[in-house]
Amino acid sequence: MSKILIRNLNNKTVIANDTSSSILDTIHNEGIDWMHACGAKGRCTTCKMIVHSGIETFGDDTEAEARLRGLGKLQDNERLACQNHLSGDIEVSVAENNKFPHVEYSE
Repeated sequence: MSKILIRNLNNKTVIANDTSSSILDTIHNEGIDWMHACGAKGRCTTCKMIVHSGIETFGDDTEAEARLRGLGKLQDNERLACQNHLSGDIEVSVAENNKFPHVEYSE
């Protein structure tokens, strides 16, 4: 069991009992609206998370992340929610340019 704390969604906490799903699916299964313009295929950065803690629980960049990082579209503390699975507790935020207008964010 792993935990996702989303800072700028009023510290919303998601408990993941099934770590075989992507982080994006885990978040969506909790009814949280999280952008993913390419349909969770790792082709864009709309599902990127800013990782505040727990970055060490992620493995190496996926192929998609490496490509996007090489293009300067991902910073060192950013990962794609559609391309990763939980293997420990993480604390993240929604990136500023990926916020939905209908969702109320904190911070």
